[in-house]
Amino acid sequence: MNIRAGNFSPARRRWLRAGLAAGTLVAGGSAAMLFAQPRLFNPCLSDLPDELAHHPLVAAAWAELDPALVWDCHAHLAGTGDGGHGIEMSPEMLSPLNPLQYLQRLFYLNAGCVHEAPGRVDDSYVERLHNLSAGMAPGYKTMLFAFDRAHAEDGTPLPEHSALYVPDAYARDVARAAPERFEWVCSIHPWRADALDALAQAAAEGARAVKWLPPAQGIDPDTPACERYYRKLAELDLPLITHVGEERAMHGAGRPEWGNPLRLRRALDQGVRVVMAHCATIGEDVDTDQGEAGPRVPSFTLFDRMMGEERHKKLLFGDISAIILRNRRLDVLRTVIERSDWHPRLLYGTDYPLPGILPLISPAALARAQMLDESAVAVLEAIRAHNPLLFTFVLKRHLTSNGRRLPATVFETRRFFDRTTA
Repeated sequence: MNIRAGNFSPARRRWLRAGLAAGTLVAGGSAAMLFAQPRLFNPCLSDLPDELAHHPLVAAAWAELDPALVWDCHAHLAGTGDGGHGIEMSPEMLSPLNPLQYLQRLFYLNAGCVHEAPGRVDDSYVERLHNLSAGMAPGYKTMLFAFDRAHAEDGTPLPEHSALYVPDAYARDVARAAPERFEWVCSIHPWRADALDALAQAAAEGARAVKWLPPAQGIDPDTPACERYYRKLAELDLPLITHVGEERAMHGAGRPEWGNPLRLRRALDQGVRVVMAHCATIGEDVDTDQGEAGPRVPSFTLFDRMMGEERHKKLLFGDISAIILRNRRLDVLRTVIERSDWHPRLLYGTDYPLPGILPLISPAALARAQMLDESAVAVLEAIRAHNPLLFTFVLKRHLTSNGRRLPATVFETRRFFDRTTA
């Protein structure tokens, strides 16, 4: 698949440009990143040229790594539901009458390179993932997320409050069709009447973890009603990958405070291995350790506190997806890189398709901050035009802060998710 933004008609180009701009403002929270970016569209090129595939920067990124141990633990399946696989997208995201969500959808489609695939968006999204995976070292895998609907407390599904629904069976089948490239992660809402049975079935069918996005899916992680669910996760040794901090990319039925890292202590106390997505590198939450009316502090401060709690050191982890987005403060990114005591508990992820949204990640800005060699910028930008998965992998492998970098163990995540390699 080789879809180029240059094929747009002038009218469609203006419409998509507006959509990408509005969507990026929502996801990134800043207009400055748009105007500082020389190119807005993902050109969606395929067939990485040999001079890039074998560039010394790429070779150095793979050095010291066993590619068969490198699993991207944070990647999203998506679509519009046109493939007959059960994917659903909210009417708000499909209707121009809701311009913010509608336009936000357009930049996701461009990031996944399916903006010119009417009638087969779902299948084209997976085809693009195959194309990108072919450009990675043999053995590298992507863990594909299902995404459950929001549910009411009585277990009733709330499709009208669910921005996206990606069935477990679809994620499972995509992974089964290409086991050399993909693993899968289930998403099971704890209020479902069949939640515990569904967890057991997903684990038996090869799910490597469970994915939650509490503010969008309507999940309060700190409610006692979750404890049976948590005990089942611990029994199955199924990790919980859950969003913490502010959520800007997905609308839903929950409350913002349900992304507070402190609300996951209940899961940890039940023996669940918890992976806090993005290390809570954006947003603020109430410090409920000082009471329900405690001060608002950076979510990252609460992540830091919890990482330091002795009783959770064998259970609490963070993934490094999204930490290089331009809406993250550089001092937070520096902390993640420099905290060598955290490194054994950090896991590599990309948050695909976000690396395909060009304004969200700036190698040039990282070079200006002296966290990346200036000579790497042009190479990385050229790689991104062909393969955002390889781009974010090479970029994160070369990031430095005060002489430190993320070690190979952060990227060799298979040991965490595949217990046979532990």
